[in-house]
Amino acid sequence: MSEFILILLSTLDSTIRVSTPLILCAMAGLFSERSGIVDIGLEGKMLGGAFAAAAVASITGSAWIGLSAAIGVSVCMALLHGFACITHKGNQVVSGLAINILASGLTVTLGIAWFHQGGQTPLLSGDARFYSIDLPGALAVADVPVIGAIYSQLISGHNALVYLAFFTVPVTWWIVYQTRFGLRLRAVGENPQAVDTAGISVFWLRYRAVICAGILCGIAGAYLSTGQNAAFIREMSAGKGYIALAALIFGKWRPKAALLACLLFGFLEALTVRLEGVDLPLIGQVPTQLMQALPYILTVVLLAGFIGKAVAPKAIGVPYIKER
Repeated sequence: MSEFILILLSTLDSTIRVSTPLILCAMAGLFSERSGIVDIGLEGKMLGGAFAAAAVASITGSAWIGLSAAIGVSVCMALLHGFACITHKGNQVVSGLAINILASGLTVTLGIAWFHQGGQTPLLSGDARFYSIDLPGALAVADVPVIGAIYSQLISGHNALVYLAFFTVPVTWWIVYQTRFGLRLRAVGENPQAVDTAGISVFWLRYRAVICAGILCGIAGAYLSTGQNAAFIREMSAGKGYIALAALIFGKWRPKAALLACLLFGFLEALTVRLEGVDLPLIGQVPTQLMQALPYILTVVLLAGFIGKAVAPKAIGVPYIKER
């Protein structure tokens, strides 16, 4: 097998791993924003979930209990956002930023108080981490040219949360477009007055949407600290929540398009690692700082609306006031 194919497979493998938290957060944002709730707090919920997962996993020795804790903490933060925006009709952007600031400060403070390691948690090992899974037949076909390498290196060899992330995309599509809840979810994001007139609670629909967002953000956080890494590190989300939001907007609030946007961001980040210190023809050595900044630059470009026109749900960001 040529060296180019091996490098390509390795880069695509890294793309899948890096894209996992983006996909989960993008699907989380899709539920929330389709219901009319702006969710800038994806970053904070993911960071809070990452800390909860690592902290609980280090104490209990179980990654699955850590995952449950991450989901619980993230859902609580989502409900706090919902309480401010849905019940009290607060500014949704301000509330989301407050969630991010709360998670950023609280995770470090609790980390220092509980573990005395500068805001980090102890290193995880054994059952406290999610390890790679070899799919059936992966070792048997590993030596088969191209196809075997694709199956054994690209498809197989990821942990359970990676497969769960990709599984959430068709599930999200099915829920949003093929179920009664999904129909009502899309309707409440477009015309909440019509939904209310039909006798359906706008508030309860939006609360269920932010709960779904909290669950997915919690899984994303658990992946960061117990799957991709072996501990919680302060600010380890590193803007991934904002990148996921950009991918969601780039994907026009549709699951499949958002998935492709997340993979694009993941590929850029994986490519950054591969191109560090490499001399390219006619270009020379690309500055490492430029490559590291590239995903964030693209995020700003997409959020500024330079690539295509994304039409948001009509009622997004507008608090619903029930007529008496």
